[in-house]
Amino acid sequence: MRSRTRTHTHTRTAPRVAAVVAALLGLLVPLLSFAAPVQAAATGIHVQNGRLLEGNGNDFVMRGVNHAHTWYPGETQSLADVKALGANTVRVVLSDGHRWTKNSAEDVAGVIAQCKANRLICVLEVHDTTGYGEEAAAGTLDHAADYWIGLKGVLTGEENYVIINIGNEPWGNTDPAGWTEPTIAAVKKLRDAGFAHTIMVDAPNWGQDWQGVMRANAQSVHDADPTGNLIFSIHMYSVYDTAQEITDYLNAFVNAELPILIGEFGGPPDQWGDPDEDTMMAAAQQLKLGYLAWSWSGNTDPILDLAIDFDPTRLSSWGQRVFNGANGIAATSKEATVYASGGGDTTPPTAPGTPTASDVTSSSVKLAWAAATDATGVTGYDVVRVSGTTETAATSTTGTSATVTGLAPSTSYTFAVYARDAAGNRSQRSGTVTVTTPSGGSPAACGVGYRVTNEWPGGFQGEVVIRNTGSAAINGWTLRWAFPAGQRISNLWGGTATQSGAEVSVAAAPYTATIAPAGSVTLGFTATKGSTNPTPTAFTLNGSTCSLS
Repeated sequence: MRSRTRTHTHTRTAPRVAAVVAALLGLLVPLLSFAAPVQAAATGIHVQNGRLLEGNGNDFVMRGVNHAHTWYPGETQSLADVKALGANTVRVVLSDGHRWTKNSAEDVAGVIAQCKANRLICVLEVHDTTGYGEEAAAGTLDHAADYWIGLKGVLTGEENYVIINIGNEPWGNTDPAGWTEPTIAAVKKLRDAGFAHTIMVDAPNWGQDWQGVMRANAQSVHDADPTGNLIFSIHMYSVYDTAQEITDYLNAFVNAELPILIGEFGGPPDQWGDPDEDTMMAAAQQLKLGYLAWSWSGNTDPILDLAIDFDPTRLSSWGQRVFNGANGIAATSKEATVYASGGGDTTPPTAPGTPTASDVTSSSVKLAWAAATDATGVTGYDVVRVSGTTETAATSTTGTSATVTGLAPSTSYTFAVYARDAAGNRSQRSGTVTVTTPSGGSPAACGVGYRVTNEWPGGFQGEVVIRNTGSAAINGWTLRWAFPAGQRISNLWGGTATQSGAEVSVAAAPYTATIAPAGSVTLGFTATKGSTNPTPTAFTLNGSTCSLS
């Protein structure tokens, strides 16, 4: 069955180097200040002042995944599985019949019902448009719009629960400027047919907009929608391999009050590059933007499967990163409040039992606790590291035990646990347990590359690449350096940073803890600075001095 599916066509990017793309994007006319169109009265999920809101006016930030329903119509359990892992949204792949088997009105109604039963917001998309103009088999946005109109009887009345993504990646790399007018026409066609739903539009360049057409024309597309209920979707894969590219793109829309989300993204590297998923997720969290990871399971290239063979107990490393890593779904997702209205569940679970620690090593510890209770069922637990009044997400799980990795040798850690239920209610914190890791972190053979990726008065953004130059894997690490001119870390992704004076210490995150021989991990951070910004002159990893590169 897998051979019938396709790994999403994000790999069809034009050859480029980071500097070329950055230059292309930088040459585009910036989106600065624009007058928002007059908006129709909201009947459900809608857009206001560049923000996606629920019908009651509450912010809604999508945290979820893509699911290949049209190729795997029997995998209906997937919606419950992604919900149990903390997602609040699922983007569902459908077909309008142009390229794959058409999903019927009855099937789509069933998908919507399952989304609602699992308290998920449902983004429905037509996949047949993928790569139009370059992919000979692709359909048009106009054909996709006709499909949606044919489903009007199923979709009307679901505006609180459903977003219509007209067509997936509806233009390839050939003449991407041709994307604008068909996109406007499709939006108008749906509005003329009486649709009041929030409409989502994907970018050209196979969704990645590396030539900046959507960025330059977003305002005209948005203004063409008389309701104003339109959100833009950027797909971030190997084109987005530096923090600056990601933050520049997202901030251009946020600053213009044009709604945007990362409608697809990948983390594993491919032959075109290594996407910077850490910055994507950190920036989305900082800017309160949605993200939907590609994809739950069933890819022809399984490296992008979040779950192996649709099994939620067998998350891949990519799945662990998306659900349980820093700025991941488990730590940041909040259920749509429409599911709590009208007497819904607002009662949190009881607090879990105080965790106990076992199997303590120099870089990890296993924690176990007594289960919490809840009237509608506990769906997951969040483990946090506690330091005074500060908490840092450590890991999340659906069971009553978890192993926390990426710890530093000879270091004291305090942990506690929260429980979550299906409505997104979170319990009181459990009692705490403190453990001290033993010494024994093996000396590291390492190289470190440090660079400033962006700079402004009083602050800058930096990147640190840690390379394993030895013949054995590094399992668990702590990186230390000293800033020479009073720089101070304000935010860091890829690890957990502490700073005392000039001294910076970064402990590995669970998803960066292991560095294979000849492998590397990348940290990104923002920091404050004075009038100068000199580079640190020495780095140590697990106490060993690293070479500079």
